Amino acid sequence: MFDLLVWPLLICVVLVGIHVYFGLHVIKRGIIFVDLSLAQVAALGSTLAFLLGFELDSSVAYFFSLAFALLGAVIFAFTREIEGKIPQEAIIGIAYAVSAAAAIMAVSHSPEGAEHIKYLLIGSILTVTPLVVLKTAVVYTLVGAFHWIYFRKFAALTFGGGDLPKNRRLWDFLFYASFGVVVTSSVKICGVLLVFIFLVVPSVFAALTTNGIAKHLILGWMFGLVGSVLGLLLSFWIDTPPGATIVCTFGAMLLLFGGLRLVMGGRTVC
Repeated sequence: MFDLLVWPLLICVVLVGIHVYFGLHVIKRGIIFVDLSLAQVAALGSTLAFLLGFELDSSVAYFFSLAFALLGAVIFAFTREIEGKIPQEAIIGIAYAVSAAAAIMAVSHSPEGAEHIKYLLIGSILTVTPLVVLKTAVVYTLVGAFHWIYFRKFAALTFGGGDLPKNRRLWDFLFYASFGVVVTSSVKICGVLLVFIFLVVPSVFAALTTNGIAKHLILGWMFGLVGSVLGLLLSFWIDTPPGATIVCTFGAMLLLFGGLRLVMGGRTVC
């Protein structure tokens, strides 16, 4: 069992590490579905590469997917300022719906269409290789280092309380673009649903439990790691797809926590 699950578990550690950080921004900005939308836009890019005859794990498919994710980043960065007229979530929802429909249309005449859509939703985390884990860890470390260096600018855009960057639109684009790089790599490994869960559920748990960025990150990482281990073990024991099982495990853990929180009177733990 250890040999089978060690690499899926390690990739979960890598995914949780970067997604909890971005989840902190997403929850605070109130753009919950931006991850789902960007993931779906990136998936549309890989779908088109697939239809052109390229393997889903090829470099060409990756760059197709990345190009579409960056296009989504441009759209989301330049539509933030319409927030006063309509919620940006409306634009994000439209991008998701159109991308999902376009992907379904694109594979509707392909004999492998149904299997491809399933792959886009839940990925294939059980077949991840050591090389993929290493490459993903390197990419996410670079993205994390970029955000660490310019943390004050990104924090001012998300949390306020500091001097906003002079070129706000550019830094918004850089936020969404770096987010798009992460989502493109993640969707290729674990699918749209698991990417969304890694981003939102640990951050929601942390936001309900504590205050402060550092505590938020630590609790989010702990929740993500526990959920990943439990989900993978459950998947092994009951022989179900690991991606879907992890999604349901995260949901069950959050539901259990919500019930306990109600019993405790909704108090912040720390």
